[in-house]
Amino acid sequence: MHMTQRDGALDLLKWLALLSMVLDHLRYVGYSVDILYVPGRLAFPWFCLAMAANLSRARAVTTDGQWRYLGWLLLFSAVSEIPYRMFIPDPDTFNVLPTLALGLLVARGWQQPLLQSRLLAVAAVVLAALFPERLMFGLFGVLLPLAMLLVIRRPWYFSLLPGLVCLAANQWEVLYYSARLGNGAAILGFAACLIAPMMGLFLLRHAKHLKPPPMRRWAYALYPLHFLLLLLVRQIAA
Repeated sequence: MHMTQRDGALDLLKWLALLSMVLDHLRYVGYSVDILYVPGRLAFPWFCLAMAANLSRARAVTTDGQWRYLGWLLLFSAVSEIPYRMFIPDPDTFNVLPTLALGLLVARGWQQPLLQSRLLAVAAVVLAALFPERLMFGLFGVLLPLAMLLVIRRPWYFSLLPGLVCLAANQWEVLYYSARLGNGAAILGFAACLIAPMMGLFLLRHAKHLKPPPMRRWAYALYPLHFLLLLLVRQIAA
């Protein structure tokens, strides 16, 4: 959603989320770099926090603008699916954008007391509950933008709520079992899920003076393009 006044901290959060995502996906280039799983756990909660930050300023944005936001997510959900499946070996889920699109509907339904918004939010939750195995981060991933929205203006310790939702979205049972076995990446990944919302909120509140390059609508294209670029790197390295 276009903002009349750029928020440098929000732009920085988006860039860091993008960097975390790329680091996570470097694990599939062909080298043994499992430790990159840890910074990768920051990407999704930070994208959800960026969405919540946009929605929390929704009074500065028209309803049409919010529908355009959803439209861009749905468009690039479709555009990104083929590059995603070309790069990720045997994916079990769709790419992450459908999860974010459903999460946007849920958060907007909570925020807006309109029948249409509430019905769409209920439909999104039902869809996620019926087909969690097809959505990256599952039902809890769909609920994470709402969890971020609920705490975005509250004291920092409320960030534990979205931290727990983030952990649940990342298959906490698998992480917990691996952590008990002493797997370092699992232990750090477990911690990263819990503190990612807190880190993001700290950044939004204390980095407003920074002026990174603004991330506008063209940034949606970076999602499918980064798959193609990493695929090229994998082919060269093979």
